[in-house]
Amino acid sequence: MRRSMPAAGLALALFATMAATVTATAAAAAPAPVSVAAPLAAAAPDISVTNVQAHLTQLNTIASNNGGTRRAGSAGYTASVAYVKSKLQAAGYTVTEQTCTSCTYPGSNLIAEWPQGPADQVVMFGAHLDSVSAGPGINDNGSGSATLLENALVLASQQPTMSKRVRFAWWNGEEQGLQGSKYYVGQLSSTQRGYIKAYYNFDMVGSPNGGYFINRITSATAAPLKAYWDSFNLQPEENTEGAGRSDDYSFANAGIQTSGYAAGASYTKTSAQASKWGGTAGAAYDGCYHRSCDTTANINATVLNRSADGVAYTIWNTAVGGTPTNDFSLAVSPTSGSVARGGSTTATVSTATTSGSAQTVSLSASGAPSGVTVSFSPSSVTSGGSATMTVSASSSATTGTFTITVTGTGSATRTAGYTLTVTGTGGCAGGQLIVNGGFESGSSPWTATSGVITNDSGQAARSGSYKAWLDGYGSSHTDSLAQTVSLPAGCASYTLAFWLHIDTAETTTSTAYDKLTVQVGGTTVATYSNLNAASGYQQRTVNLAGYAGQTVTLKWTGVEDASLQTSFVIDDVTVQVG
Repeated sequence: MRRSMPAAGLALALFATMAATVTATAAAAAPAPVSVAAPLAAAAPDISVTNVQAHLTQLNTIASNNGGTRRAGSAGYTASVAYVKSKLQAAGYTVTEQTCTSCTYPGSNLIAEWPQGPADQVVMFGAHLDSVSAGPGINDNGSGSATLLENALVLASQQPTMSKRVRFAWWNGEEQGLQGSKYYVGQLSSTQRGYIKAYYNFDMVGSPNGGYFINRITSATAAPLKAYWDSFNLQPEENTEGAGRSDDYSFANAGIQTSGYAAGASYTKTSAQASKWGGTAGAAYDGCYHRSCDTTANINATVLNRSADGVAYTIWNTAVGGTPTNDFSLAVSPTSGSVARGGSTTATVSTATTSGSAQTVSLSASGAPSGVTVSFSPSSVTSGGSATMTVSASSSATTGTFTITVTGTGSATRTAGYTLTVTGTGGCAGGQLIVNGGFESGSSPWTATSGVITNDSGQAARSGSYKAWLDGYGSSHTDSLAQTVSLPAGCASYTLAFWLHIDTAETTTSTAYDKLTVQVGGTTVATYSNLNAASGYQQRTVNLAGYAGQTVTLKWTGVEDASLQTSFVIDDVTVQVG
């Protein structure tokens, strides 16, 4: 949740008068709120808080590996987007990255829609994925992001019949003023905005001294959220602290009905709240709000669990219809596999009748790369039966890791994800694998800290105009640069080479104050420091033979201490395989 801004008393009074007028006008003009479905034959699923916490652990690790933050525009944010996206794609979602070009730190909103239910009847669930610069943002707002991710995965695994379409969103740039969600809403046509019948926002839903707060608690849109917490006699309250400070505000300003959960930020828990909810009266709901201590230790598992289950209850009571007369489920085992060029691998596709009578299910697959074919034996089964899926790669198949979507078509359509890795063969599909190694074609496909890839005249490029300049600030600072490559199997040599210039103001000849580490797949393979400073560029090489047949991320991380600059300047990066 973004930090609130102070205002003078006169301004507050004026705002209150204006708000009353706007509220009255909006109430008169607002569209009808989303309807709550009748009681369901199948209850909403229980969301595993252990799984939600596992996502939080991953986000915390991502922050730790990227300077302790997941701020919008940072390498930590980019890695967070990649983590959430990979989970969703493996579950069968079509995921869209929308670049927010007007954000302070341009980056991606992540949108995932479950492709069932009428497209003009959308219920939307959102959370901001970014943190502040000061810390990893595990409660603010890893908690909301992880809660939605696990709910999305459970929805995909259960595949209920939908009365409305469910759309999930993870926002960029919330901490800079709700920028990602504002951009998203601004890109919608009036017709598209009209399709969204409700937007639910989840921001800080695991606060350690947390409360139970609901946005617009008396609205019809909030009814399922409140009904779930009422079942525990929690006596939730209006989220006054978060009013206008999170992404639901972007949707409300567009006339879309909104609600959501929050567990509190920097406001103080009252004695009455501590009496009914537990916790410590007179202390903040989250004492680590916008601080470096907002880690996985800063989560109340009980509050998080009730929030996650309340989201599931709301999805099932706003968007899930009755179970069809005849229905089936679909699964692939194992869920991933590897195949070398010229070879093949198999997996079992299983079906089960989940209601009604057994039916014929036709099997198909999509998403295979060039040179890879997927076949099924038999090509159709009676639900309850299974088939063998054979994945075959030609000698010229595209190498890398891909998500294959297996589809079963009967009275309904069900999907399952399969992750395929295609490797090289003894014939060695060699060559130079780094893309844009001289940095002359912009930043893609590199992932780098803002400002690292530059043509700044303060340090010369080895060739061309651009280079990657890490550190050089003369203060505590961390920069990173990374690119992912797929190394084919069966080659004789695998060499990472790059040209490095180290310039320093340090005078010591014995202490490495400022360091540059080189990592391959998370393993440090080389370290340089201010002690290696020299005029001009020197070529450095790393043997990558131990990673043959793998897709790995090559990463350079420069860490500078509090005084006396050291610049690590990199140019002309190659990975030569042959």
